[in-house]
Amino acid sequence: MGAVPGPILGLILTGAALQGANAQTTLLLLAYAAGAATSLALALLAGGKVFAAMRRSLGAGEWIRRGLGAAVLVAVVAISFGLDTGFLARLSYASTASLEERLMGALRLSATEQPPAQNADNNEALARDLAMMANPAMMAAGGAAPAGEGTLPVEGMMPSLAGATGWLNSPPLTAEGLRGKAVLVDFWTYSCINCIRAIPYVRAWAEKYQDKGLVVIGVHAPEFAFERNIDNVKKAVADLQITYPVAIDNSYAIWRAFNNRYWPAHYFIDAEGRIRHHHFGEGEYDQSEKVIQQLLAEAGAKDVGGGLVSISASGAEAAADMKDVLSPETYVGYERADNFVSPGDAVHDAAHTYQAGTPRLNEWGLSGDWTISPESAALDAADGAITYRFHARDLHLVLGPGADGKPVRFRVTIDGAAPGTAHGSDTDAEGQGVVTGQRLYQLIRQSGTIADHTFEIRFLDPGVQAFAFTFG
Repeated sequence: MGAVPGPILGLILTGAALQGANAQTTLLLLAYAAGAATSLALALLAGGKVFAAMRRSLGAGEWIRRGLGAAVLVAVVAISFGLDTGFLARLSYASTASLEERLMGALRLSATEQPPAQNADNNEALARDLAMMANPAMMAAGGAAPAGEGTLPVEGMMPSLAGATGWLNSPPLTAEGLRGKAVLVDFWTYSCINCIRAIPYVRAWAEKYQDKGLVVIGVHAPEFAFERNIDNVKKAVADLQITYPVAIDNSYAIWRAFNNRYWPAHYFIDAEGRIRHHHFGEGEYDQSEKVIQQLLAEAGAKDVGGGLVSISASGAEAAADMKDVLSPETYVGYERADNFVSPGDAVHDAAHTYQAGTPRLNEWGLSGDWTISPESAALDAADGAITYRFHARDLHLVLGPGADGKPVRFRVTIDGAAPGTAHGSDTDAEGQGVVTGQRLYQLIRQSGTIADHTFEIRFLDPGVQAFAFTFG
């Protein structure tokens, strides 16, 4: 451990900074200190000659460290001149990418009971990276699974579902009552674009395999306060044509029982109630369906077959064009906001008049009279706008009307012009639309070559609440 103090100590201190002082970070620091002390003791005991030999053997490493130090200095100079913005964004947000960024996303916790932000794709990659770091054999094999291809490990028993605060499409279900069935548990929340794009597959699996013994359970764990409203969830369930059981997990009891951290998160459970597989985020749908088929076969289902569902999704449910997604999920509320460039910065929990500023790629600003709260920004007077410089095929924004529920009209532009054929499912060619409920709105869907563009949404009525941008 003492051989690579910088990265490891950095990981520990990052976790402590984001999650606060706790027993886990204290134990990690003690373990780090013990490892460092052991390394120093061994070096001293080895004697001068051995230590000198060690120093000679580390000569190459010293030059490598010097080279990395020079690279860091070059990066600092580039950042100081603003050269990093476009270049770094183009290192492919589809892999957002470094282990450090994944760690930050995985460790970011709210100060409330609310779960962390929905960046499941990066968190899944983080888990794989950390597993490979801890397992040299797996790293040498390129991350391949251990011997025993086709087998599924036992990851634990299915936790209780008793913490649900309500159920849709079904009476309450229990882990015990599901014995004998293969079960898929899908953690989702209805304004999450990653969840929305995964639901067509979950819906298709539920329909295809229900007669073979599969039970699909959607566990709705809210990210934003408005997603705790059962009427909002009921409408979303109807709009998304979800007919399988949905557990309402407003208190995150099921979320905590599964020790879950991500949206979407899929847990695959066999007929004996054992968790045999999991997947975080979008993608790998073929693998997930093969797991379902294997668990059904193990449970004694006949004629399960090996064919896979074919999905043709539209609107916000359509798969993202990840090779062109260079813009990250961006929160508008000050609790998790990044890259806000309106002059004077954000004023917390008080009305203020903003100017948009001049956003560079992945920066954004407000104009007009707004009140920024932890979760959202609310428009206090008509003719306010949000400007965002983005690079992606699709642009979505989670919006809601004001407390009075009155619809809010808006107009969208790209580089100052109406979107035309690049309009999303919630706008027309002139860029016009109306906020009628608290949900995700698809505002832009482009075709052809994707480039950097400046997006603006201008609200013609007061009261709108803006929560988060997502891209696809």
